[in-house]
Amino acid sequence: MTSRKKNTTSKPKIKSAGTKDMSSLWRKYLPGFKSYILMERSHSVNTLSAYLDDCDKFFTFMETTYPNITPQKTQTFHLRRFLTAIVQGMKGNSEVMLLKVSTQRRIISGIRSFFKYLLLEDEIDTDPCSQLETAKMEKKLPVVLSDNEIQTMLSAIDKSSFQGYRNALIIEVLYSCGLRISELLNLRKSDVFFQFEYIKVLGKGNKERLVPICQTALEHIRYFIDNHLCHIPTDNKNKDYIFLNHRGKKLTRQYAFMMIKETAKAAGITKNIHPHTLRHSFATELIKGGANIIAVKDMMGHSSVVSTEIYTHLDTAHLRETIMLYHPHYNKTPWKKTPSRGRQKKW
Repeated sequence: MTSRKKNTTSKPKIKSAGTKDMSSLWRKYLPGFKSYILMERSHSVNTLSAYLDDCDKFFTFMETTYPNITPQKTQTFHLRRFLTAIVQGMKGNSEVMLLKVSTQRRIISGIRSFFKYLLLEDEIDTDPCSQLETAKMEKKLPVVLSDNEIQTMLSAIDKSSFQGYRNALIIEVLYSCGLRISELLNLRKSDVFFQFEYIKVLGKGNKERLVPICQTALEHIRYFIDNHLCHIPTDNKNKDYIFLNHRGKKLTRQYAFMMIKETAKAAGITKNIHPHTLRHSFATELIKGGANIIAVKDMMGHSSVVSTEIYTHLDTAHLRETIMLYHPHYNKTPWKKTPSRGRQKKW
């Protein structure tokens, strides 16, 4: 019986992240890179985790496709080959690396940071990312919820239990203050200034900002602390946090993501939403109401007003109502039709 020969030619594989040999040509730089991201760049642990995962994909590609190429010998075309791999899709460990443009750009961002670190440490002479062009993102307007839809979500929650009241409070604070989900989950009792109606938020890059909070949300926070949270056993590490599970541990981002999706489904909302949708909705309502865009930028913790400008394009109906209300030509009565007398002059 003749045995069939296996095809030994295969495409380069991009493996999923995992425990790798830290003494490799690439991974030996990771301990210093971690310190650089956290200490010098002041990025969050979540950003570090994303960057490490991005680098792992590139390292695995290089180790598989160009095993003898070191960071010092890496050129722009190696990065372009990697980009081609993740754009076209490459199978490895039952994982298909076919990624949308926004994910491609985020991966390249992590790799850029790695090579920037090597350049600062004099480990490389030139940055191979400097001439790398990435695909342009298609500008999409974010999905937002109306105030009525959010009230429908809140009404769909049974608030008689610890879990129900906490989940409703998560939605209310996200919408009332425009917080990122990580900012909300890190909110402490000591960050809430009931007397002044402000909360202190620790945002990206460990930057603190003060965000106004409405009286209704403050009353709900106080009630939750006094009537629900006080019955939850906590240790010294978590006792100051507001959003805990029934075991006294901080909630995860994954839980908040699933909870909001399930609540929207229960409320009959078919939009594809997530925690950030409530942040988008917060900004949209402010801009629609005539709020100063710089004030909205500061409340949301954006480093640039460019990030905030997208919300000015969301509510076209409101813009039409505004121009109809204030533009003089929109207040005039229509011209009366008169019988045509010969040829009329056209504009």
